[in-house]
Amino acid sequence: MPLLIDLKPGEKVIINGAVVENAGHSTKLRVLNDSNILREKDIVADGDNITPAGRVYFFIQNAYIFPGSRDKYVELFMRCLDDYVTSCASAAPLGEELRAAVISEEYYKALKLARKLLKHESQVLDLYNRAAAAAPAEAESEAETGQD
Repeated sequence: MPLLIDLKPGEKVIINGAVVENAGHSTKLRVLNDSNILREKDIVADGDNITPAGRVYFFIQNAYIFPGSRDKYVELFMRCLDDYVTSCASAAPLGEELRAAVISEEYYKALKLARKLLKHESQVLDLYNRAAAAAPAEAESEAETGQD
């Protein structure tokens, strides 16, 4: 089944490893065969992968769009995922889904799951930051009331 892609002026898309940029007005591309396609909004650049979940996404992305280097990126993905799940046990079920998708070579599905991992990471960091911000306030309140 053909895939129709609408590209805004200046928008980029990666098709089978080639970066394609719309140099004119809005453009529609019809992809008629099986291709590895990633829109600009879904691309994580090398400098963007500063978080552990971001690195997981980055390596899946590269395994998807660079099949010639897939083994290298899958190995890096596995290491990063293991590190993430070891550090954050609440991500274990999602990590196993991700691992299964990559082992089954369902890379686009794995990218969707990796977006969930990014969201999970954001939620965990948000909870941590709120707890860290609340701790000094609680300590100050206890000091004022003379409680230990």
